[in-house]
Amino acid sequence: MHTTIDSNRKEALAARELLFFRWLFLAGALWNLLGAVFGYFNTATTYQNFFGRELADPLQFAIYQGSWGTTLLYFLGYLLVAHNPQKHTGIVALGTLGKIFFALKLWGLYSAGLAKPVVLVVIVGDALFSALYIYYLFRMVMTQKEL
Repeated sequence: MHTTIDSNRKEALAARELLFFRWLFLAGALWNLLGAVFGYFNTATTYQNFFGRELADPLQFAIYQGSWGTTLLYFLGYLLVAHNPQKHTGIVALGTLGKIFFALKLWGLYSAGLAKPVVLVVIVGDALFSALYIYYLFRMVMTQKEL
């Protein structure tokens, strides 16, 4: 009987943890949607708010807007993961690397005085989600899930 209780407890924990991951990736998807709505659909203002300068060059505008288009893809990817966290670990691995590199790049721009303090919201948010996603990846590896 003790073994049955232990295995049921493990299953309940796994179900609870899976629910946590579903909510985590739904929150991550919404975080990316929020950024993408501002950045993609209000590109010049977002650039002005982040960097304190006008976005007048059409080529630079297109490149900057395109980077926010990528953020829209992150939204879709994390939404997909929220639906089935155990199936889409590869999306999370790549997305986490993207978030880490983006946060580091923004930190470099901020440290060099090229970005305004508002970028710290993005840096901290992406760093927090990255840390939680790394925990998720660790749990997937520990529970014998392939990445």
